[in-house]
Amino acid sequence: MSGLRIGDRATLHYRLECSGRMIVDTFDAAPETFTLGMGEIDPHLEALLLGIEAGVRRVFDLGPGEAFGLRDEELLQRMPVDDFESGRILVPNAGVQFELPNGQTLNGTIIEAGPETVLVDFNHPLAGLPVRFEVQILAIEPA
Repeated sequence: MSGLRIGDRATLHYRLECSGRMIVDTFDAAPETFTLGMGEIDPHLEALLLGIEAGVRRVFDLGPGEAFGLRDEELLQRMPVDDFESGRILVPNAGVQFELPNGQTLNGTIIEAGPETVLVDFNHPLAGLPVRFEVQILAIEPA
C-alpha cells in the first residue's frame, strides 16, 4: 500500500493546538472525510498527509508559519464602511466574509472600525504561529 495520495478520499481524526490552546479536536467526535488536493484543508497540513497509510497516527510540531503560512502585512486592508452589509455592527475581533467574483469566500477579522473605514485582517488567524497537528487516518478511498 502506498498511503494517501492526491485525489484520494481520506476519513480521519485530527487535533490542532496552538500555544497550548485547543483549536479543534475530532478524536472524541465523528471523524471527517475530505478529498486530498481539493483545497478542503490548508495546503501546508495537506502536504503532511501525503503517504500516510490507513491506521497510522502522527503528530507534527510545526514552527511559526509552517502550518498556516507567515503573517503578511499586505493582507491588512482598510476598506470603506459602505463595502459592508447595511446595518451590520462592525466591531474589533468580529469575523467577516466576502464573496469573490469567482464564487470563493474570503474570510477576515475586523481589527478596527471607524465611522468611514474598517481595517480588516485577511491573514489566517493562526498565520505565523506554532501549531501542533495530530492526525489519525482511519480509511482511504483511492482516487
